[in-house]
Amino acid sequence: MENLEALKYIGAGLIVIGAGLGIGKIGGSAMDAIARQPEASGKIQTAMLIAAALIEGIGFAALFAA
Repeated sequence: MENLEALKYIGAGLIVIGAGLGIGKIGGSAMDAIARQPEASGKIQTAMLIAAALIEGIGFAALFAA
């Protein structure tokens, strides 16, 4: 039973790390896109924030599930 508890925490930790990596990837890609098309920066930032919020929500859900 203790092994299942440990695996639950390890899984939640991996999901939180994955969420951090995903948000970093979104931020980097958004900066590249803004550098290519500065006139579209408002739309790019809006889409980036929405995607980051969804990914962070998944990370919080995993943290609370553990």
